[in-house]
Amino acid sequence: MSNRTAVVAIGGNALVPDNQHGSIADQFIAASRISHEIAAMVADGWTVVVTHGNGPQAGFILRRSDIVARIDTNIPRIGLDVAVADSQGGIGYIVSGALTNELRATGVDRTVVAVITHTVVSETDPALSNPTKPIGSWFPAAEAMELRAREGWAMVEDSGRGWRRVVASPRPIRVLELDAVAALVRGGFIVIAAGGGGIPVVEEPGGGFHGIEAVIDKDFASSLLAAGIGADLFVITTGVPQVAVNFGKPDQRFLDRITLEEAERHLAEGQFPPGSMGPKIRAALDYLRAGGGEVLITSTDRLAAALRGETGTRLVGTVQAAKGERRQ
Repeated sequence: MSNRTAVVAIGGNALVPDNQHGSIADQFIAASRISHEIAAMVADGWTVVVTHGNGPQAGFILRRSDIVARIDTNIPRIGLDVAVADSQGGIGYIVSGALTNELRATGVDRTVVAVITHTVVSETDPALSNPTKPIGSWFPAAEAMELRAREGWAMVEDSGRGWRRVVASPRPIRVLELDAVAALVRGGFIVIAAGGGGIPVVEEPGGGFHGIEAVIDKDFASSLLAAGIGADLFVITTGVPQVAVNFGKPDQRFLDRITLEEAERHLAEGQFPPGSMGPKIRAALDYLRAGGGEVLITSTDRLAAALRGETGTRLVGTVQAAKGERRQ
């Protein structure tokens, strides 16, 4: 069995691309397409850890909770930490089933394991005092003010569509199940972990942990996991097959292979905005600075092609072989 290990981060929107394709059946279809690409990696000798986002799915869970709370106040609302755990189980079921089927179709005998994952954040993280991440339902102003008073939620008006809850997005500092994931990888298992960035928890003075109302960026958590298990490759999938500078402009350039230093320079120049490619590049740089091998950024449907070198953007940690930028 090959010793090559990769962490592949897929977005929650990869399973729910739009409002017309959010059913469970649609998510199974999308998971099968993604799993076809990942199974090809495994067939080529990679041991893979799959991480995933959960934005749409956690949103569904919270909105169902909001609807029920309006009907029956005796049924408690679902906390955000529990919603993340719930989504890990549901998405883990969907992705593990699809990936198992794809592996069997290619004649690969590997077992897929989904791990409920907790991610530790710091109680002193400044983000916890500045909630900015919208979640859940939209509410009319009167109901939003009632929820602010009763539940203690931070609420903001959302572009004329109503009021919405916002929560903090602190940086992850540790994955609790890291050793378990590493052991499963050494055993040859294909692992699904760090779903939705992990269930957000903080450490208590006595050494225990408790969940908090926050969301964790799945790419930052995936980067932490990839570095922690010593993965050779960290794959970040997104909606485009390659990263570009001067995106959308006449002099747009697709990046084939860049160094950590070049990526830092592009980031400082504002090439990668916070709301799009910025967090992915920052997560890639965190992995490289921690001694990681190589990062590949590409779209889910072009993953196999990117691994063959036909597309994708590769980031490396030193000045080795940064081979130009292809003009589009």
